[in-house]
Amino acid sequence: MSLAGVRHVIVVSSGKGGVGKSTVTVNLAVCLARSGKRVGILDADVYGPDIPIMFGVSKPPTIRNNRIQPPEEHGVKLMSLGFLVDPEQAVIWRGPMVMQALDQMMNQVDWGDLDFLLVDMPPGTGDAQLTMTQKVPLAGAILVSTPQAVALADTIKGLAMFRKVSTPILGMVENMSQFLCPHCGQKSEFFRSGTVQEACRHYDVPYLGDIPFDPAAREGGDRGVPITVSQPGSPVGQAFRNIADKILAAMPRPTGPIPIVRRAE
Repeated sequence: MSLAGVRHVIVVSSGKGGVGKSTVTVNLAVCLARSGKRVGILDADVYGPDIPIMFGVSKPPTIRNNRIQPPEEHGVKLMSLGFLVDPEQAVIWRGPMVMQALDQMMNQVDWGDLDFLLVDMPPGTGDAQLTMTQKVPLAGAILVSTPQAVALADTIKGLAMFRKVSTPILGMVENMSQFLCPHCGQKSEFFRSGTVQEACRHYDVPYLGDIPFDPAAREGGDRGVPITVSQPGSPVGQAFRNIADKILAAMPRPTGPIPIVRRAE
């Protein structure tokens, strides 16, 4: 099994689309890589595989020894259905085809030795989620929501699903908690911020932090340069770094030595 060399598999999930789950996945992966960890992303959102766009990678992966060689960008290995299908082609698959595609991306990709494999999940609690929880020993799940009540309600359903299948909950992230003006730096609330933190207290799960909305984060995703690469010292970049540090602290200590290669900031 090609995941044998992966130490920690973490799913990044949301109950609702459009809450910035892929943005969180991408920037957490970059932060983990820049802290010296070996990191990969498996794009399990087969209906909307955006990871190639957000990393600016369009060239398909190569094959060596009957194994897919994942491309690497910003220190992160990547695998996505977006590398293999026409970007304008709709993926119209039933559950068994989704499960087969995920199985191939896990077991036919030469991930090598990784400290972390982040899995960018599709929204909801469907076949992809069940496939990952049933076939892979997960280190935990990160749940992403905006402060909006509708988004949070759907995320709580995801929380209940992961608990039902005994997946550890590493914590919740409140994304787009506030608007950060790029000109004056003033913060304005889109919604009533703090709702995710309140939910964490109610459901007894760790609160990983909030990420303000900054147009630079959206622009970076559109042009394939994550904000943690282009502006690591910005408030948004630092927010992602703080969350990555909490993820690192939550992992069990390694039992053997791991060569660490520090990447330039």
